[in-house]
Amino acid sequence: MLDRSKLTSGHSTSLNTAEEIAKFDRLAKEWRDPKGKFKQVLAFNQTRLIAIEKMIAQHLALDLNNPAPLAGLSLLDIGCGAGLLCEPLAELGADVTGIDASEHNILVANQHAKTNHISVNYIHCLASDLEDKSNRYDIVLNTEVIEHIADQQGLVDTCCRLLKPGGLLVMATLNRTVTSYIVGIIGAEYVMRYLPIGTHEWRFFVKPQEISAMLSKQGLETINVKGMTFNPFTKHWSVNRNTKVNYLLFATKSSDT
Repeated sequence: MLDRSKLTSGHSTSLNTAEEIAKFDRLAKEWRDPKGKFKQVLAFNQTRLIAIEKMIAQHLALDLNNPAPLAGLSLLDIGCGAGLLCEPLAELGADVTGIDASEHNILVANQHAKTNHISVNYIHCLASDLEDKSNRYDIVLNTEVIEHIADQQGLVDTCCRLLKPGGLLVMATLNRTVTSYIVGIIGAEYVMRYLPIGTHEWRFFVKPQEISAMLSKQGLETINVKGMTFNPFTKHWSVNRNTKVNYLLFATKSSDT
């Protein structure tokens, strides 16, 4: 959902003045206002989050009803944006690191986490900058990023390298279909204006089987693919088998890798 196509070298960031803090605090609140301009992003994220939590619990045999069910697990969110996935997963007990190519996104995310006393390690960097973190994370998220990247195999390879053996990789993107062009570009950008015009290029959309093939080169196995669809009448998102537009792909790294 977010445009992260303009990638830059990274470093940790912080706010130094009261004026800067106030500015990014306002932006953080805008991102999470259910009636604001990002309300559709929030609705999409909430539906996606529930599906991700359930799959993590299933893969690692966890009970989400327990307090802090993700305690002891390390999680990396590549392309974390404003931290919409990082924070709720951190609140479930995970040790969460969120990285993004946009310094602006990291400043917004970091300010919101500090204001709400949520422990997330936000870093302004690329996934490829984490060279010393091979086999480090139990869970790696890469959501709505790959459709903005030219070297898609390179991104997948990096995700695989960072994941622990036995860990779970979650990827989310848009399928390359006629339906996704109509809905994801014409509808979302030009008609409904949910996204800025030019956010996506259809040629960079990726079919689930293409991602699975990229993953298999690194020894990962796709274990589930779930579709996500938006009902324009009810304004609700749902998780189902329809992968013609948005989908979530879950893969695991062999313990022998």
